[in-house]
Formats: sequence, structure tokens, C-alpha cells
Amino acid sequence: MSHDTVEQPVDIMSDGPVLVLTGDLDVRSTMQVRTAVRELLGSYDAVAIDLSGVESADVTALRVLAAATLQAIRDGHQLTLRQPSAAVRRMLHMSHLARIVDVAPAAADVG
Repeated sequence: MSHDTVEQPVDIMSDGPVLVLTGDLDVRSTMQVRTAVRELLGSYDAVAIDLSGVESADVTALRVLAAATLQAIRDGHQLTLRQPSAAVRRMLHMSHLARIVDVAPAAADVG
């Protein structure tokens, strides 16, 4: 198995005010995720990031989501994380970022 250095570890798609991330959310994808979140928050007051397809996340990537959450609040917007996997939830708690980000209840929907 060879690794292509250009290939992104995470796939980013937007569906209206929802950013859908799939794959590994790590330091390699922080710039793309930050840009995508910023663009959506420029168009919508309430944005959700669907993490149901994210298998793993590192602290650097989660810090980007936490920083985006704080910026959204300062700008009068709302940024919500949806359906983080058990591994992502664990990293949010271990890094103490769970206090900053807004994780939607399982049945909640934005928009």
C-alpha cells in the first residue's frame, strides 16, 4: 500500500449549511477544513459539521474546530458538531475541547 502525499486524508463536502467530513481529520487537513468552515459561516448564520464519517481526529484538527466555534460566536453565528464518533468524542474530552465546541444531540438538525 503506497501513500500519495497529495491525497487529502479527509473528504470535505457541503450540503447547504452542513459541512460533511469523511475520513481522518488531522493536521494534514486543517487548512482545508478551516477554509470550508469560514466560507459556510460567511453564507449561513448556523452551520453544522457532520462528523459521522470521521474515523479519527487529532488535537490539532479539533483545535481548528474549537477556534472556528469561538469565532462563530464572536460573529453572532452558531457552529455545531454533529454525530462525532466515539473516537472523536474521546479526543474532544481528553483535549478539554469538549467545553468549547457545541455538539448537537443525536436527533438535532440545523436548518
